Amino acid sequence: MTRPIVYQAASLCLSYPDDEVLGLAGVIRGALAESAPRAAGGFAPLLDWWAATPVAEVRRTYVDVFDLSKRHALYLSYWTDGDTRRRGVVLADLKGRYRDAGFDLASTGELPDHLPLVLEFARHRPDEGAAILQEYRASLELIRIALEEARSAYAGVVAEVCATLPGRSPADRQQAMAMAAAGPPTEQVGLDPFDPRLLPLATTGGPR
Repeated sequence: MTRPIVYQAASLCLSYPDDEVLGLAGVIRGALAESAPRAAGGFAPLLDWWAATPVAEVRRTYVDVFDLSKRHALYLSYWTDGDTRRRGVVLADLKGRYRDAGFDLASTGELPDHLPLVLEFARHRPDEGAAILQEYRASLELIRIALEEARSAYAGVVAEVCATLPGRSPADRQQAMAMAAAGPPTEQVGLDPFDPRLLPLATTGGPR
């Protein structure tokens, strides 16, 4: 049960903190303590911050971190393909994979590479979801590192998602960029490799 619980908790924690999401803080904490205790520590800073911070500030911070700064963009293919034509192909492929798995995107209003949406899919289909997360492991790690550099309470949540995947996380941005340029990990046999020429980080130093 560990992976689905981590994926569900992370999906909620990385979503916009509306009343419904914030109202589930205690449920998230309890579910992690019971079913994924090793991951609970990574979520604790965010859940503690939610509890100690006015709701308006929590929401303002979320918008500042994820919506107004591309340095922490939660759209996985942005980190590998940027705003290129190839990204449209990638998004269409993800939609097809969701559809084939019986996952309905109609009511979400989000692009299929939005990390909370990918995590919600992974909650229901852990193996297929983990395969997508592993395919975009470099994107995940770059988001994690950027959040850690910003000393954001959200960093631990992304770190716990990374910890569900095989292999060690890169220690720094340079290693993560090398991972991105090298293509998907060897566990993902048969997937199209990344084209390093399309990596926005490789030429601009990262989303801003």
